[in-house]
Amino acid sequence: MAKYKSLFKVEGTLGEVTFYKGADGYYVRSKGGVSKNRILNDPNFARTRENLTEFGQTARSGKLLRQAINSLLADAKDSRVTSRLTKVLSQVKNEDTTSARGQRQVALGMATAMGKAWLKGFNFNSRAPLDSVLQAQYSLDTATGTISVPDLVPLQQVAAPEGATHLSFSAGFLNLDFADGSSDLQLSNVVNLPINGTATSVDLIPAAPATGTGQSCYFLKVAFFQEVNGIQYPLNNGAFNALQLIEVL
Repeated sequence: MAKYKSLFKVEGTLGEVTFYKGADGYYVRSKGGVSKNRILNDPNFARTRENLTEFGQTARSGKLLRQAINSLLADAKDSRVTSRLTKVLSQVKNEDTTSARGQRQVALGMATAMGKAWLKGFNFNSRAPLDSVLQAQYSLDTATGTISVPDLVPLQQVAAPEGATHLSFSAGFLNLDFADGSSDLQLSNVVNLPINGTATSVDLIPAAPATGTGQSCYFLKVAFFQEVNGIQYPLNNGAFNALQLIEVL
């Protein structure tokens, strides 16, 4: 794959060459490849069809998770979160040791300890990993979804981006069934604090425990704001906000 540099930004196909835009600029590649009909019917491409089936199922699982937490995710994600999450869920799918090749499922992988371990700690914004942003100890009550950060001193224990004057904490308790797509997300209160040297204990309590079947997922979010004339504005449209899946049960 070659990167395309020119005064003209071209997208599309010219002869045997295809120009397209990626996350880091414009690229060029040669047109061609195996026909769709051959991939779908040729016995030599049986493994390819199996991989495509599993990839599609994995991508749908990632979409289920993203949609289930959209209210948290909207301002705390990077441009590659979809592909990064699909890659992790592919590892989860590989933990399904009961299904035939081509039929392995994320839902069955998530039923294993290793499947849960792959997903635990996933940061939805790679520009702001939670462990880099929040340098304080916190605890989780898995029965209620409550997350507590005792005696937090924002100026000392939060790596705030330049220009931030305030930050907010929030949490989510999600039950998600990757098999049937059902989900229930319970959000906590939002704790907003000035970034100063005052110690404050943060307690994030979801309205109720999440209900339903599947996996229990717990999320912690840190968002940054800049106060101007008494009004807090999201800092850089959430570019520095952190959102992590801190536990999966």
